[in-house]
Amino acid sequence: MNKRRCPDRSPRRGIALPVVLIFLLVITIVAVLGAKRAWLDQGITRNQLDYEIARQAADAALRDAERDVMLPRNKPALPGRCSRGAARPLSIVAVTPATFGPTCPQGQCKFSDAWYAASDYAQPASAASAAPWWPSEKGGLWRNNQPRKSCTFTGAVPIGTYTGTSPISGVARQPEYLIEHFSRNQNTQRFLRLSARGFGADVKTEVVLQSYFRFPDQ
Repeated sequence: MNKRRCPDRSPRRGIALPVVLIFLLVITIVAVLGAKRAWLDQGITRNQLDYEIARQAADAALRDAERDVMLPRNKPALPGRCSRGAARPLSIVAVTPATFGPTCPQGQCKFSDAWYAASDYAQPASAASAAPWWPSEKGGLWRNNQPRKSCTFTGAVPIGTYTGTSPISGVARQPEYLIEHFSRNQNTQRFLRLSARGFGADVKTEVVLQSYFRFPDQ
């Protein structure tokens, strides 16, 4: 009998498994990178939205400060609110140390011209030489959402204190403002610098805005 001989077979090589594993690894890396980018984009969008909320809150406080400056005499906006009394309307002769001072009584700040000319005004070496609108930890005179127990206080003015403006919703802290008086050219020109601070939904999101008000009788 003739015996049939089986042809020689070369040894099998498992190439399919490494290829599949490589494809799985590539797909996993792409998926992780895509998820990470989506998470970062979402965080950037959320931060930008929170910044916009803080900016709008600061702008609302700035407008409230302008209304405060232009208040009529002895007429509070709403019952139960504080009144500026005879301190309004402001004029060159009406700005006195009794209503403005270095401790910012009722949010009204006034310093000497030498204080503004000091070299450490831009970068204060101590809290005593810091601008009132600097951060609180650096000597600023913000109230940091502290409750106002009476109309006699020092530091920033919470929004609506003198104008009756409603509180801002959706923010970590209510916005506040400072009214700073200063002069130029040997007191021949006097201005008010209005500084307002607003917060977003996160208390770490903070925006400070400023504007300048020139007395109408100049």
